[in-house]
Amino acid sequence: MGESSGSGTSSWRRAGFAGAAIGVLAAGAAAGVAVERLTVGRSVRQKARLALDATGPYGSLRGTSGRALAEDSTVLYYEVDEVEADTPPARRRRLFGRKDPAPVTVVFSHGYCLNQDSWHFQRAALRGLVRTVHWDQRSHGRSGHGVAQSGPDAVPVSIDLLGRDLRAVLDVAAPEGPLVLVGHSMGGMTVMALAEQYPEFVRDRVVGVALVGTSAGKLAEVSYGLPLAGVNAVRRVLPGVLKALGSQAELVERGRRATADLFAGLIKKYSFSSKDVDPAVARFAERMIEATPIDVVAEFYPAFAEHDKAAALAAFADMPVLALAGDNDLVTPSSHTEAIAGLLPDAELVIVPDGGHLVMLEHPEAVTDRLADLLVRAGAVPGQGQGPGPATVRTDARKS
Repeated sequence: MGESSGSGTSSWRRAGFAGAAIGVLAAGAAAGVAVERLTVGRSVRQKARLALDATGPYGSLRGTSGRALAEDSTVLYYEVDEVEADTPPARRRRLFGRKDPAPVTVVFSHGYCLNQDSWHFQRAALRGLVRTVHWDQRSHGRSGHGVAQSGPDAVPVSIDLLGRDLRAVLDVAAPEGPLVLVGHSMGGMTVMALAEQYPEFVRDRVVGVALVGTSAGKLAEVSYGLPLAGVNAVRRVLPGVLKALGSQAELVERGRRATADLFAGLIKKYSFSSKDVDPAVARFAERMIEATPIDVVAEFYPAFAEHDKAAALAAFADMPVLALAGDNDLVTPSSHTEAIAGLLPDAELVIVPDGGHLVMLEHPEAVTDRLADLLVRAGAVPGQGQGPGPATVRTDARKS
């Protein structure tokens, strides 16, 4: 009896530690982060989270739903927002001046441990003005768990596989017409993988690309703002730890719930840079990340170390490109976005001050305005002539 009780306590303790570790991993970081102690009572914080969940409007936008089948029969969920003829003129002028959007489909790809709702602000701004597609990557959001990652013959997730998933979605959700591809973090890598595997498709269909808070490779060198010794130690043990945690998903999920306060603090640290980020936005990000099961976190993590798509960027050389990042992104540092722009000399490089990894949620207006500029440069919105060529911009981080 006593031994059984001790074993249960030990299991719960392990679950708590596992949950704390996954809080870091799910935010795209590594273990060993020091988190300040919270001074507000736990019950008060729990009530605050429930209140934010009940009143927060973020992630509430829905479109016409559809499903595409990946090569392994995984069901990929997407939604389409069509152009609306009765959109208020003031909204058009806000983004595009006096011009009307031309027929184009803007396709948004989200990042690791997120879902299509991470583009909430940009979706709201473009809604009805431009045809948009928002999809959930395999094993994320409303998409099915990867079939190839299930069962005894499971194969690892690869960024190349995600690129083929994107092609499957495009073939169904946007089978014709010009495309503007927008990708954040893992979503940007997915766009690069599409370009590498389907260069003719990109040449024929894609008229513009936005790569937000992403990387073309060398992610194994990212320090996540941690001391070098700590990062090296984590890298040695992390693959084995993730594999073990992925095999004990139920226990780990209990641990994540038990360490919700630590989890929230880590998400805020690794998602945002601003001190005054809207608590409802921070909670929204937390909900998306905590909804990603531990086995999915474990399945996807190894793919990032292998990611190398610098050569694939050449497919975007002859089209307008936006390369944007927050200046304090600890997950995919802005230096990686600068490296992308360095390989695409005509790209517009935008570094958003006081911006973290989830810059599109933290500084939505700054990101949305640059996307609108990209649509103009891509010819998606007829212009009266080209302005100054692309340049490096350190933009004001205005909030909507």
